[in-house]
Amino acid sequence: MTATLWHLARSFVLVSLVAIGGANAVIPEIHRQVVTANGWMTDATFANLFAIAQAAPGPNVLVVSLIGWYVAGLAGLGIATLAMILPSSVLAFAIGRLLTRLAETRVVRGLKEGMVPIAMGLMLSGGVVMARAADHQLLAAAMTVSAALFVLLSRRNPLWALLAGAALGVAARHFGLPL
Repeated sequence: MTATLWHLARSFVLVSLVAIGGANAVIPEIHRQVVTANGWMTDATFANLFAIAQAAPGPNVLVVSLIGWYVAGLAGLGIATLAMILPSSVLAFAIGRLLTRLAETRVVRGLKEGMVPIAMGLMLSGGVVMARAADHQLLAAAMTVSAALFVLLSRRNPLWALLAGAALGVAARHFGLPL
């Protein structure tokens, strides 16, 4: 168990340091670590934990806490959460203080503008990884595409897409349709 906790900590410390845009931006790497590289869970379990974290109120980093809990219980929850939050918080604090002093320089303005497409690309890749992990049936893929189009083309709250997906999922299970 101790080896698993150390491995969990090391995995999330490294992911934390590249989490530009938050935990959702590094979902592909988290998935690779916990499903592919370490085999701690299946694609379906990962997708379910991600869905629970997104539906629950609070920060997006909740998915890391749920993964830690699934892998190593309460100790895993604490280790994974701290490993994900602490390094990036310390780094953000230190860089934030430095950037405050240099905010008006051309280099810093350029860095800020350059980080936006990187963060957006990381979040988009997270969506692709989650869709591939969760969508093994035609109905699930259609629901994912519909939700993405709803969010992209409307100005409505994305929670409406989650609510519709949940209702469709319950209905599909009720009628015995595969998701």
